[in-house]
Amino acid sequence: MKATPINFEVVNQKIKESKLASVGKASIREIKKLVDTIESTTGEKFIRMEMGIPGLAPVDIGIQAEIAALKKGVAAIYPDIFGIPPLKKEISRFVKLFLDIDVDPDGCIPTVGSMQGGFASFMTINRMNKKKDTTLFIDPGFPVHKQQHRVLGIKHESFDVYNYRGEKLRDKLESYLKKGNISGILYSNPNNPSWICFTDTELQIIGEMANKYDVIIMEDLAYFGMDFRKDYSKPGEPPYQPSVSKYTDNYILFISSSKVFSYAGQRIGMMVISDSLYSRRSEDLTRYYSSDQFGHAMIFGSLYSLSSGTAHSPQYGLTAILQAVNNGEYNFREVVREYEKKAKIMKKLFLDNGFYIVYDKDEDNLIADGFYFTFAYPGMSGEKLLAELIYYGISAITLSITGSERHEGIRACVSLVQRSQFPDLEKRLKQFQKDHPVNA
Repeated sequence: MKATPINFEVVNQKIKESKLASVGKASIREIKKLVDTIESTTGEKFIRMEMGIPGLAPVDIGIQAEIAALKKGVAAIYPDIFGIPPLKKEISRFVKLFLDIDVDPDGCIPTVGSMQGGFASFMTINRMNKKKDTTLFIDPGFPVHKQQHRVLGIKHESFDVYNYRGEKLRDKLESYLKKGNISGILYSNPNNPSWICFTDTELQIIGEMANKYDVIIMEDLAYFGMDFRKDYSKPGEPPYQPSVSKYTDNYILFISSSKVFSYAGQRIGMMVISDSLYSRRSEDLTRYYSSDQFGHAMIFGSLYSLSSGTAHSPQYGLTAILQAVNNGEYNFREVVREYEKKAKIMKKLFLDNGFYIVYDKDEDNLIADGFYFTFAYPGMSGEKLLAELIYYGISAITLSITGSERHEGIRACVSLVQRSQFPDLEKRLKQFQKDHPVNA
């Protein structure tokens, strides 16, 4: 029996009871369940870095607007599938003020979180052209998106972008797109799990490839404005949140309220479809939908099949939040910068104790401090490292389940780690380094 911060025998027993073939290959939710049981049994608190969920209070503006809407009786009424008009108007204003793009409110659609928006988009895009039946993922990425493809029976291909930054991205994309089977491309920016942020050069390349091969770009902006190296929070003023929408009309944007507004529990996101794509017609869509128009097929075909609209009161809550942001009355960036501050401290603790950062640069610039960071330990695979860290009261997920080719890596989320836990984190990392010396 080893003398580890968390009782060695208890951890062994709980791993055995979990029936996990490998802790290092476990999903996010499986890791969460395992750690929950260990904490419950031992009474010891883990440094919880596995779940990418907010660690801040929700925006009160939204809560008060929801309360007011509920008191008016909206809970008794089905919302329209395409969203309430005030929210659609504020989403359209938001993308104009913070991305500098013009999108008609018709194409600004609330969804049950960005995940529903993604699911509906995968369904619709892959039915536009019977010859294009495959999605391309620019990885690393959110593992559930691939699970959605498996559920839908949609083919997908992927590559890790780590070695294809800058101009190298052009040839890599073209090697997939020239085959003619790719219907859409998905990536997140800032990226979950690596926290890389695409440069304008890279976004322009993606846009040019989308135009050349008539491919739809699905840009996941779950962490909108959270590349804290620049201030993207001033409405109507540059710099604007970088986006492929500046370089192509073949796009759908997914903008989440979960992280930037700490509104994850209300399951409301925004799907923004370009005017050009919304009005596009494709005869192949009529194989599945009543209309050959993309926007109609998306709303009254895909979204209607998934839910009778996004919950009513959260739509009023998000409307109020966006209105305050658009009017310059609420600066979302100032609140969520706590993630940046914690990441800077936590990364230093890991670096000071023998670990190193895996995804470390955006082209020639050091990566930002933010919601996530990636780390590894010399001589260990990510699978082995995670399995060991559990005994030290540190939980995370391996990069291997995200499509990353950097299998030595681990993804850490800073959101749920409290500043009061930093001394424990430092102590546990020091013991880990002592117990796992690296050969000179």
